[in-house]
Amino acid sequence: MTRIRHVSIKNFRSIKDLSWFPGPGLNCLIGPGDGGKSTVLDAIDLCLSGRRTATFTDADFHGLDVSQPIAIEITVGALPDRLKSMETYGNYLRNFDAAALRIDDEPEASGETVLTLSLTVTADLEPNWTLVSDRAPTDTQKLLSWSDRNSIAPTRLGSNGGQHLGWRRGSVLNRLSEEKADTSAALASAARLARQTFGDHAEKQLGATLTKVAEAARALGVPAGEDLRALLDAHSVSVGTGTVTLHDKAGIPLDAMGTGSTRLLSVGLQRAAAESASIVIVDELEYGLEPHRIMRLLGSLGAKENPSPMQGFLTTHSPVAVRELSSAQLHVMRRRDGKYVPVALSAEAQGTARSFPEAFLATSVIICEGASEVGFVRGMDRFAAGTPKGSLFAAGLALIDAGGCDKIYGRALPMAGLGYRTAVFRDDDKQPDAGQEKAFTELSGTVFKWRAGKALEQEIFENVSDHAVLQLLERAVALHGEEYIADQLSSASGGEIKIEDCRAGQGTEVRDLLAGRAKSKAAWFKNVGYFEDITYDILLPDAPNWKPEFKAMVNDMAKWVRRGD
Repeated sequence: MTRIRHVSIKNFRSIKDLSWFPGPGLNCLIGPGDGGKSTVLDAIDLCLSGRRTATFTDADFHGLDVSQPIAIEITVGALPDRLKSMETYGNYLRNFDAAALRIDDEPEASGETVLTLSLTVTADLEPNWTLVSDRAPTDTQKLLSWSDRNSIAPTRLGSNGGQHLGWRRGSVLNRLSEEKADTSAALASAARLARQTFGDHAEKQLGATLTKVAEAARALGVPAGEDLRALLDAHSVSVGTGTVTLHDKAGIPLDAMGTGSTRLLSVGLQRAAAESASIVIVDELEYGLEPHRIMRLLGSLGAKENPSPMQGFLTTHSPVAVRELSSAQLHVMRRRDGKYVPVALSAEAQGTARSFPEAFLATSVIICEGASEVGFVRGMDRFAAGTPKGSLFAAGLALIDAGGCDKIYGRALPMAGLGYRTAVFRDDDKQPDAGQEKAFTELSGTVFKWRAGKALEQEIFENVSDHAVLQLLERAVALHGEEYIADQLSSASGGEIKIEDCRAGQGTEVRDLLAGRAKSKAAWFKNVGYFEDITYDILLPDAPNWKPEFKAMVNDMAKWVRRGD
């Protein structure tokens, strides 16, 4: 069961330079769109596929610069004995040091014997496949034999799996066993019967035309005979094993099933053929599949098995897939030291991937201290969607609820370490670990926090207009009942301030009382939905009346999100 040990891509489409040592099991590329994920899969497919040619255009060159050749190199290990033959491939056998992640030209007993296949394309747009080794003569080129190349070629599952439900070229059915369908005798007999049957009907339908043809032949002395017939031309129909496909009991072809069903069945066949077809490529694995079928597809690929029965190269924009895969199976496309590198998620990021998988598909991420902050930003998004600047989520934003100040950097540090644009949105009435916050900012993380010692509810009640304060009070009454709110206010003030007093005036003492009750354990708005609604309905329409410092903080957060668009 061959495995890809290293992928090198230069000057191919959106990728200037990429170097990657993938894992031996599933490798799923994630992240925002247009990040080069599908380009990596295409490069692997083009370099290793069992095709004799491929079509390239100027658009396949990075930046349309055809002066810099496309160069794709794939190093393959776990080779069968025939590919390690010194007689056949001796000069091209190389060494892979898994511990050091290094490939050398001299095979070593302590390392793994590997082969490196290269695909280059120059300005003439003609692809050239060769084996790579500095030990080989410089004036010679060698490629795997056709049968050996086919044996390691990956199976690619496209937008639907119908192409794998027949015995066509490249179909996984051809790898399930050595059996071949001999269609010649059956098809010859069928063709004779079809010609006869069609001819009997055609004489009635085309009689006038046949008469005119016979008359013209006689006039020209062409020996066509008198009794002309319209029969099927056997030479016009090419029939081979590729026309043999899977059908159900009623004779309905299986490739007529829905997209999801054909893809799922094709992956199941790939699993059955894993011994002879051990590398699979699946772009947009969720295409046509409901969430529960995505989970079944990943299970069939061996996502939960160790070791995995096959090596997979996948892309996805599905939170379901992100949640189901392990951190080692998920890779984010990043640029480091001038090269693209798919970076595997850390073990610390696994919990976030399980709880907030959509964050790993976003451009920018805000780690919110709690539900109130999440609701506040969601309300900002709803309000912004109705303005010329547009939605914050449309700019690629995702939110993560840290569940408390003490947990916020446990979520934020792994995201920043993976290269995501990450911000923290927190209160300042409780302090997080100072060392963690410093480490976060050193990773280019951004911190949005309220004034010293202040929580979100305090900032709101201290900085909005009297009218907005009254609206917030009435919203609390509508949500929880007037008696409940009145009792809370009276109890908290020692009976000094009644609900009627709060309605009559919103001075500092009243505002402090309302803020304290709003942020207490018996909080009025402390869930995502309530806070989203008051932000959208009450707070942001009142924004022209806000105090400058509060307005600046909210505006800065919105600007930060849009800078990542």
